[in-house]
Amino acid sequence: MKQETKTFDKKLLAVAIKDSFIKLNPRLEIKNPVMFIVFIGAIITTLITFTSFTAFNIQISIWLWFTVLFANFSEAVAEGRGKAQAEALKKMRTNTYARLLSTPPLSKGAGGIPEKQVLSSELKVDDLVVCETGDLIPSDGEVVEGIASVDESAITGESAPVIRESGGDRSAVTGGTKVISDRIIIKITSEQGNTFLDKMIALVEGAKRHKTPNEIALTILLSGMSIIFLLAVVTLKPFELFALSASGNPKSTLTVPVLISLLVCLIPTTIGGLLSAIGISGIDRLTKRNVIAKSGKAVEAAGDVDVLLLDKTGTITLGNRMATEFIPVKGVEEIRLAEIAQLSSLSDETPEGRSIVILAKEKYNMRGRHFDENSIQFVPFTAQTKMSGVDITDKGKKLEIRKGAAEAIKQYILQKGGAYPPEITQIVENIAREGSTPLVVTENNMVLGVIRLKDIVKGGIKERFEQLRRMGIKTVMITGDNPLTAVAIAAEAGVDDFIAEATPEMKLARIRQEQADGKLVAMIGDGTNDAPALAQADVGVAMNTGTQAAREAGNMVDLDSNPTKLIDVVEIGKQLLMTRGSLTTFSIANDVAKYFAILPAIFVTVYAMNGTGVLSKLNIMGLQSPESAILSAVIFNALIIIALIPLALKGVKYQAKSASSVLKRNIFIYGFGGLIVPFIGIKLIDLIITTLHLI
Repeated sequence: MKQETKTFDKKLLAVAIKDSFIKLNPRLEIKNPVMFIVFIGAIITTLITFTSFTAFNIQISIWLWFTVLFANFSEAVAEGRGKAQAEALKKMRTNTYARLLSTPPLSKGAGGIPEKQVLSSELKVDDLVVCETGDLIPSDGEVVEGIASVDESAITGESAPVIRESGGDRSAVTGGTKVISDRIIIKITSEQGNTFLDKMIALVEGAKRHKTPNEIALTILLSGMSIIFLLAVVTLKPFELFALSASGNPKSTLTVPVLISLLVCLIPTTIGGLLSAIGISGIDRLTKRNVIAKSGKAVEAAGDVDVLLLDKTGTITLGNRMATEFIPVKGVEEIRLAEIAQLSSLSDETPEGRSIVILAKEKYNMRGRHFDENSIQFVPFTAQTKMSGVDITDKGKKLEIRKGAAEAIKQYILQKGGAYPPEITQIVENIAREGSTPLVVTENNMVLGVIRLKDIVKGGIKERFEQLRRMGIKTVMITGDNPLTAVAIAAEAGVDDFIAEATPEMKLARIRQEQADGKLVAMIGDGTNDAPALAQADVGVAMNTGTQAAREAGNMVDLDSNPTKLIDVVEIGKQLLMTRGSLTTFSIANDVAKYFAILPAIFVTVYAMNGTGVLSKLNIMGLQSPESAILSAVIFNALIIIALIPLALKGVKYQAKSASSVLKRNIFIYGFGGLIVPFIGIKLIDLIITTLHLI
């Protein structure tokens, strides 16, 4: 889904212009209190223009309407990009035929099960369907049998096929993707209308975006400022009448259009007009990175994250640890250890398990052995036991084979009355110190040796963690490895802390602990056992390749299933907050500058008939007349909104700096910029107005 939507695409612009007028509906305008005041002011000024028809009133009315339309346009452009992406996704929805199994398969590879063709729209949750080479996957589901290559380019935009298989954390498949090799059986997990694609369409449509807590808080602040200025402007007329009476000056400069112009220039219209666009564009920037945010709140939370929890495998390391060596204890031949290790891994569908089988095959030419179904029972790996294996009854002899983490195997052996040799402890420690992962292998409660699993820390990851550290973010590595291995990899990767031998309960407890200390926590996950922690985290990024449970629990989904993208998510969140802060700073400074343009012009005749009163000293820009000053300020107020739309959509350039450094930078660039730009802009507009004799 990596289609790039240009900010000012012609088709998008046409739709945005149309939507700008549609948004003039009062029920829509009132959702933005600041711009609603401008909207009401434009209506009143227009009505007055019909009774007091002057060039000044006409132009003020036109530019007040432009101010409202430009604010609507900024939001419409941001929404339009999301709608364009949603339309592209809608084209991917198809109602294909599915091969529905009438009964569940009794065993792996079972054939001859009756099946019938049904439309994908008729599928229900828990239905089983078969997909083979060339078939479109009819709906979201989990692979319950088989392994296949799947083309997910329609969703992710990546042309390279991915592997989907039963068991493990790469079992989820998405409706609309295509099987390009082999055969899989899928259990449907979503009904039509509630699939992942349907949810994506709803999420990327900007019109359905809800305001975030920070956005609501800023809206309340801006509304409060607007009310204060409204009250101030309303009281100006009585003061002017008193001043005119006292000075004997019969000419009133504070007409209703002038007062409305003053109010519009005083209230924070710049940030008020751009606020929605900034929020929508944050979600849009994530979408361009192939990350779907389920709420704007999640994007904002990413910008305030204090702690990152990252899985070691696939995030910090390259993942897919591979078996590289069999290390037997004294008295055991390596070929014997390899044989038992291979048997323990026959049902292990993880990359590690397969690598053990492959290593035994390559080193000793070992092939799979055939057993009667009734004589073999596989023991699957669980996060609690941290071991897997097989129980085999062959010719009256029973074999109990296990492989797993050293501490888990030690407890298992001791509980069974076996002996755990000190030699194994030394081997395990040596492997762990080198940053590899040891798996201990046993047969009938006797330790045979250790399998070395090797993983590699990703290049450049240490520098990225250092960058996060400068931003005040603490990194915590989560791993199922023993503490010695965890220490070695943590040191190499440069993380701040780690959780070794992690269980789902430990992940959840750590997140709750950090949150209890007032921290915001982000984490990634792809397995069902990650779902509780993903749901608890303030920012939970689920991998698209992960299980359905993980995708439902997270508040973001990474379509590329690239765990390191969590760092990008944090940067985009911070960029959103920086953009909003920068433009708010500019808006407030911008309003201050406009005071010097419009206030002296309004009151210049209060103390003297010839325009040389006390307040004329404040007319530092030398504006030609009160009318040209007021009109110039109103025009500038409208144009600055349209000028800042590209920045609001693109975002302020992100820099990994502390909050104090960012604040100083904002004040210098956007604070001083907000003060200087209006002086230049209003003076230029004033010159154009007077040169062309527009009033």
